[in-house]
Amino acid sequence: MSTSSFDTIAYRLSELLLRLNAGEALEIKKLAGEFDVNERTIRRDLNERFSFLGLEKKGSRYTLPRYKLGSYSQQDVQRIANLAGLQGMSPRLSNEFLGDLLDNSLSGALLVHGARTEDIKVKENEVGQLRAAIQEACVVQFEYCKPDQSCKMVSVHPYKLAVNDGTWYLQATDQGKVKSYAVSRIDRLLVTSERFAPDASIHEYLKQEDTIWLNQEKTKVVLKVAPPAASYFLRRQLIGGQSKEMDLENGEILVSGMIAHPNQILPIVRYWIPYVRVISPEGLQAELDNQLKGYLGLPD
Repeated sequence: MSTSSFDTIAYRLSELLLRLNAGEALEIKKLAGEFDVNERTIRRDLNERFSFLGLEKKGSRYTLPRYKLGSYSQQDVQRIANLAGLQGMSPRLSNEFLGDLLDNSLSGALLVHGARTEDIKVKENEVGQLRAAIQEACVVQFEYCKPDQSCKMVSVHPYKLAVNDGTWYLQATDQGKVKSYAVSRIDRLLVTSERFAPDASIHEYLKQEDTIWLNQEKTKVVLKVAPPAASYFLRRQLIGGQSKEMDLENGEILVSGMIAHPNQILPIVRYWIPYVRVISPEGLQAELDNQLKGYLGLPD
């Protein structure tokens, strides 16, 4: 699916859900004309993409059940629209997962950050097993291989399946430590009969995070931003908990934020070279400089 077609679907679905949420009755023929698509497309939107909503149909008009009216926030609407691509990726799983997305209870198995998703059809069985393990609070074991090809067997307490910037992850605790595991690198999965007691504070922590870099002990980072990039940093929240520390006389600004891992900040600094430098923690800018020297083949 191309970027433009995905954006079109996401826009259309968000509009439809906003109207349903407000109590509007939707008619296929009228919507097809408005969105310049054929009636079959709108029918698929309402009957398949929104099947988890339990829409009520009277004649040619579709409505949201009365008890659900006004129950979805703007964030819910956007998250559903962003998941439009899941329908094409894995039809068998999509409706279940979309239902999970709107389940605000602790049993909801899916979190989504970002719109486009990788194709993990080859891991469909594992995804289904992990989802069941999360809902049943069963300990899981699997072999996990890192990008450097090192592999090891792990035993974890699964909490959520997360889609972050298009990649699927299992979020779990390993001996009490919260970690993320790329689903594509999980092999020899075993859902054991051993149960664990889910920690509500872990669920709340994962709900608040919008990154796969998980660490409950975060580090404050301070950046010096030169004028060409300063206005952009003032408009956008590029770091978790970002705030402006101070204005400098030459037009530069100092901004700070909280990170769980250096890889949350280093790509941002690399992108804005030479306008952004890391002031603290000490040594992080030197680490980046050494990486760049190695890439360019320069002496230390």
